Amino acid sequence: MEITLARLLSDYCLQARPSQTVLIEAKTPALPLIEALVPTLLERGAYPLVLLEYPEQERHFLEGAGAWLEQIPPIRRQMAEAADASLRIYSEENPLSLTGVDPARMARHRKAWRELAEIRLGKPWALTLYPTPGYAQQAGMGTARFREFVGRALFLDRPDPVAAWRELSAFQAALIERLGKVRMIRLEAPGTDLRLSVEGRTWVNSDGRRNMPSGEVFTGPQETSAEGQVSFNLPAVVAGQQVEGVYLRFEGGKVVEARAERGQGYLHAALESDPGARFLGELGIGTNYGIDRPTGIVLLDEKIGGSVHLALGNSYPETGGTNRSAVHWDLVLDLRGGGRIWADGEVLQEDGRWVGL
Repeated sequence: MEITLARLLSDYCLQARPSQTVLIEAKTPALPLIEALVPTLLERGAYPLVLLEYPEQERHFLEGAGAWLEQIPPIRRQMAEAADASLRIYSEENPLSLTGVDPARMARHRKAWRELAEIRLGKPWALTLYPTPGYAQQAGMGTARFREFVGRALFLDRPDPVAAWRELSAFQAALIERLGKVRMIRLEAPGTDLRLSVEGRTWVNSDGRRNMPSGEVFTGPQETSAEGQVSFNLPAVVAGQQVEGVYLRFEGGKVVEARAERGQGYLHAALESDPGARFLGELGIGTNYGIDRPTGIVLLDEKIGGSVHLALGNSYPETGGTNRSAVHWDLVLDLRGGGRIWADGEVLQEDGRWVGL
């Protein structure tokens, strides 16, 4: 897996080229992938700059950072500015390692260090996940089975993974052609009836160039358009916190009521991060049917074919979205068990299956 994934990341996602500096951020469980990535990037003339953390380093930092909690070290800013491209590898040994850390403290840190994310987003970037035993346990699978699952999600089980991603890209382009004419999206499912205006907004074809795996189309809804309620039916681990059963009610685009069956403290802290955190920055529709079951890992679950996700907070400028926030939190709604996506009053998807596409 590691060598095939390294080539996919280098050639398809980053499109590595001579003289390019690629900043790689990961934790030590991803070492097997990094050992494949470094020589792959060097073969293409790029220079890999690896920033490696031990598994508990983030928790130790959040608990003992002092002034650095809300102050970016100059060397970190310089590294982000000097890199031509960046790759982040989710590789947690224990996805729940931040349980017990004050959510408000994490929110202050995220807000203060937002500049680093903005620098990264202004250049070529990619994000992937390495299948650790911790993620396997979170997903309820053995490690070997989870590696196979992730391999399918990445299309590494296909004879030509790059060709498979290009094929999905073509399907998503056709979907975007249809969505580009739509003014109003309605999401309908048990506990959910939400309307969003996407008029004048641009849909983006997320075909694995940035997120790997990917498989979604997304846009930034009109900031004040969200009306109604949504009950997200997939649990997740976000920032090391378990969150599930999230319910949000919107008026004039703003969250006016929020609760969670688990992780309510984190939910409320996130919403209080800044004014933009109570507005939506993204509406995404999952198209990756290689991801056929939820795992609690947002990077995977938000791509499930037959799901939608909404992100609280920061919007992507390329969609036309204008909401700004230190938060960008994707919450996933699985529609396969009984749900619909309506597009200007016509059913676009029902129970996870496309209608007329």
